Amino acid sequence: MAAGVMAPAGAVENRSGSCQAQALRELERLSPQGFAVYRAIGDKKFFTNWISCNRAQLDLTTAVHESVHYLSASKNGYYLIDGRVLPRPPGLARLAPPRLIASSFRNDTYVQTYLRPGAATSAADLTYLLDELNAYTHDLNVAVNLVSLSKPSDGSISNRDGLGALMSFVMKYADTAKQSNPATWSALKSPGTRQAVRTLWEQAEKVLASSCGIPRFGVNDRHYISFICNSTNGDALREILGRSAQCPRSCLGTTSASR
Repeated sequence: MAAGVMAPAGAVENRSGSCQAQALRELERLSPQGFAVYRAIGDKKFFTNWISCNRAQLDLTTAVHESVHYLSASKNGYYLIDGRVLPRPPGLARLAPPRLIASSFRNDTYVQTYLRPGAATSAADLTYLLDELNAYTHDLNVAVNLVSLSKPSDGSISNRDGLGALMSFVMKYADTAKQSNPATWSALKSPGTRQAVRTLWEQAEKVLASSCGIPRFGVNDRHYISFICNSTNGDALREILGRSAQCPRSCLGTTSASR
């Protein structure tokens, strides 16, 4: 992690003409939950280093995404949108590695980054696959809040793709465990792990659904959302949640999701 200068919680630099300060003011105005991430992080420079000032909406969602990882690591728990910290269930690193599901998906950027060996830790450890699910939930939530900052000239962004991908990976991981790894499946159904997965999933569901009416928020998002909506893919997750996973069907409409 980048080293930075400590600043008081909530402090915003007021340098004249600073695009970073302006971006933070917009974040505070439009996305209190996103700004709460900035307030919570001790190393303010870590957050602002992600703001390049070229595309305020994209820069701020990235800053929140990466800072959520920072906060979750420092607090040893998943930093939720509502500001609570969800404890990480012990023993997740000993479960089947998420890389085992990579072949179930076409080899796109998300599979290469999060499921292929040698990239992110999420390929080897469920702890970090869930960490990515949480970070992408924050990411899309802030993008929705900041939609007024987007311009047609910005083109399409992939915030919805990322969350759809991580939700699909978690869903497939659960199904694979139920079908072929009894020890991992038993661990997923244990009270602490089940509650953690349920909390992170329900948070993600709400945010994904909230984005469906917004065009240009996805590139290949329909691919993953269709996976989530396919009832044959969610049997194991249904047991964990105690209900069927919600299908954000409006995200599959021609004006909301990518073509």
